[in-house]
Amino acid sequence: MNIAVLKYNAGNIRSVLYALERVGAEGVVTDDPELIRSADKVIFPGVGEASSAMAYLKDRKLDGLIRSLEQPVLGICLGMQLMCEFSEEGDTKCLGLFDKRVKRFRGNKVPQVGWNNAYDLRSPLFDRVEENAFFYFVHSFFVEKGEYSIALTDYEGEFSSAIQKDNFFAVQFHPEKSGRAGEQVLKNFLAL
Repeated sequence: MNIAVLKYNAGNIRSVLYALERVGAEGVVTDDPELIRSADKVIFPGVGEASSAMAYLKDRKLDGLIRSLEQPVLGICLGMQLMCEFSEEGDTKCLGLFDKRVKRFRGNKVPQVGWNNAYDLRSPLFDRVEENAFFYFVHSFFVEKGEYSIALTDYEGEFSSAIQKDNFFAVQFHPEKSGRAGEQVLKNFLAL
């Protein structure tokens, strides 16, 4: 299986590659349009800041490429947020794959760092994952719950811990750092 891991000046790529190895797969880190377009699966990882990440994508014309992909695509953390319409982080216009705004947590404990549970799981992405399974989160911004939500988490109120539309899947948590539950999510994504 050919797995492209998008290179766009965002972190956690090493962790994603190691996690893929743990589930018996291998990814290629690339920003080459042909490699991305021809991949069986695309992973859009991310730890970073929205406006600079979007600038990198636009500069390399990867924004339009991502929108045109027809194979399964998995956004992780910042990757999920960039798939939305707009982010409050840097007042950033994002890819618009999901008609949702990314908002900043307003409370005292920002960012959310650590383990939290996901519930109301409803997607093949969560096959063989227990309801209320715990995943590892590190984020200050979130996607509101709505019609695309396939998992919810509560932190200063409910938010989408995973969303899906057509071939685009995205998770706010880090499956690569989330133990067995995270590995199962990656396995499920690779099996789509």
